[in-house]
Amino acid sequence: MASYDAIRDLPLVIDSYELEPLEAQVSSEFTRLSTVIHLRGGGEEGVGEDVTYDALDHIALQDAGPVQALAGEWTIESFSAHLDELELFPSPPVREPSIDYRRWAFESAALDLALRQAGRSLADALRREPRPVTYVMSLRLGEPATIEPVRRRLESYPTLRFKLDPTNSWNEALVQQLVETGAVDSVDLKGFYRGTPVDVEANPALYAMVAEAFPDAWIEDPDLSTPELRAALDGARDRITWDAPIHSVDDVEALPFPPKMVNIKPSRFGPLHRLFAAYDYCDSKGIGAYGGGQFELGPGRGHIQYLASLFHPDTPNDVAPSLYNMTEPPPGLPVSPLEPAIEPVGFRWAMTSVA
Repeated sequence: MASYDAIRDLPLVIDSYELEPLEAQVSSEFTRLSTVIHLRGGGEEGVGEDVTYDALDHIALQDAGPVQALAGEWTIESFSAHLDELELFPSPPVREPSIDYRRWAFESAALDLALRQAGRSLADALRREPRPVTYVMSLRLGEPATIEPVRRRLESYPTLRFKLDPTNSWNEALVQQLVETGAVDSVDLKGFYRGTPVDVEANPALYAMVAEAFPDAWIEDPDLSTPELRAALDGARDRITWDAPIHSVDDVEALPFPPKMVNIKPSRFGPLHRLFAAYDYCDSKGIGAYGGGQFELGPGRGHIQYLASLFHPDTPNDVAPSLYNMTEPPPGLPVSPLEPAIEPVGFRWAMTSVA
């Protein structure tokens, strides 16, 4: 049975909805905004989180208010088809991927609400047993890059594992310091980003340096557009994995070669049917998967932790509790692996608390 078939016919009643703005100062350069979608109906509430990155898109949504025609009786599938007919952005989004991010917010909220109205959990509906989730923390090391962000976190959390973003300020001395930590599970080369704050100019020397230094690490999103860049990763092909270009099964099939592993970020897929099709496809093809986050501030983080626990708990999931994203993470955060924390009904993972 296809995973989506287990949820597509769930009845869904929506009476109203509300928008809740969230904000956090992640670093001196980055203030994160997100918007929580609260769908209400039948005495229950479902929540989802819009992880669109651009503040202007959140401000426009929140200023417009809950103007969408969502009230009615639906199924998960008919509600998704209804969303196809709606314009969820009051003005065109700053970036095209945001269309899927917002769609995910509404569809994940609908799934949570439908399951609550049915008195079931997502794990029960899919007949999957939640398992402890191995996670890494995604981190950039500043400009110029230094070991300090990693060192500070390891002082408080010595078993923490990392997914790091190499930049062209990395050098051999820094790389050797990172190697000595033994804590790097993956590196994200950001080869598909253009015109964003996280752009990294593709550099064959950087690629070769990190591939050689971290022989067991996954190498995410390299730019393979030139012979020099491809040659820099000779011998590392089985460790190359993909994130930014993956929004559907078609995108996986369009990759330059069959991958051993992909990053399945639920928010990148938008509609639920595309996400669950990707899980099933990877399972059928023997392709590994790990989950990825988008600096969620609210229930969206729990959603990706929940899905990781059901579909790929043992891989380097970029789903660390949100408080690890703070400049100085507080003490008492849960360490990897995360024990399953699903609620008895709905699509919710208990929010991280600090001891």
